[in-house]
Amino acid sequence: MAVLKVKFTKTRREKLAQILWILNWVSVVSGIILFSLGLFLKIEIKKRNEVMAKGDVNSLPNMLISVGVIACIINFLGGKICYDCSDANKCSRWKLVMLPYIVCTFCFTFCILAGALMCYTMRNELEESLYLGLRDAINFYKDTDIPGRCFLKKTVDMLQIGFQCCGNNGFRDWFEIQWVSARYLNMASKEVLDRLKSNVAGKFLVDGVPFSCCNPSSPRPCIQYQLTNNSAHYNYDFLTEELNIWVKGCREALLDYYTAIMRSIGIAALLIWLFELSVLIGVRYLQTAMKNVLLLGDLEGESDGWLLENSFVETAKYNINIIKNLGKANQISTVSGMNDPNIDVQNTNCGKTTVTTKSIPVAS
Repeated sequence: MAVLKVKFTKTRREKLAQILWILNWVSVVSGIILFSLGLFLKIEIKKRNEVMAKGDVNSLPNMLISVGVIACIINFLGGKICYDCSDANKCSRWKLVMLPYIVCTFCFTFCILAGALMCYTMRNELEESLYLGLRDAINFYKDTDIPGRCFLKKTVDMLQIGFQCCGNNGFRDWFEIQWVSARYLNMASKEVLDRLKSNVAGKFLVDGVPFSCCNPSSPRPCIQYQLTNNSAHYNYDFLTEELNIWVKGCREALLDYYTAIMRSIGIAALLIWLFELSVLIGVRYLQTAMKNVLLLGDLEGESDGWLLENSFVETAKYNINIIKNLGKANQISTVSGMNDPNIDVQNTNCGKTTVTTKSIPVAS
């Protein structure tokens, strides 16, 4: 029994074809939107490529861009098919193409769904990429004289100012690395030498942060050095007073920023997927209705359209059997009880037959 069978008159078939033609053009626009969203996300990731480790972060924008381009092509073809199907005579040229088109489009819609779900599952990969990238960028902050790293100081400073953050996990990350270049250290100073000697690795470590960690909204002048030394500043208590530097780590700030973008893209992709699925259902009804009217031979009469010709269970069993029998067409059955197909073939008599031979004439 057919699933969700609907009866179509000639007028209803023509109206359905015209509506689907318009909806397919709307789907082309949705493909352009997917492409634009993927391109936007790729550009946003590329802007901060210096503070991201190489990984699978670009897989999501690349997939959205690819899906958007393919969606434009598929829906453009679908619009052409639906436009021709408004005329039963023109529809006959597409009768062998429509079913493969529907199957391919059905599979493709799940690529859109996969892209939407990836927007909600990429958080862990993104967090790891940001953690490793920010760690390296902060470690190379002082290397302003080394080619390939000289730009990282500006990158990190602009990042901390723009996203109102400090360090990787927090401002204490700056306490664990030497972020002041050796060229700006006074090696004749006893304090500098003592700090270098007190550290096993010979690094100049201070309980201070770069200027870009300062909060300009604070009424107090920024305290960026000796943050943990209460006696170094007047009326200052490190444990109880709210610091006038950014407390949030840049990894968390960037992660929140990209997560908000990907959630918005995920919602848009889910809506596009639902729209594409509804258009595909309409194309399926049109395909079955036109197929049946061509079989009846009466182009002016009524015809039935459906989603599935048989029930879900029967359709599933049928498709499973097709998959199981793939590649078995050229095999000879060896099941016991079955005869060799060549046994019943009548063989020609290849035995020896008596042939009357003429005596060889003797030369006179």
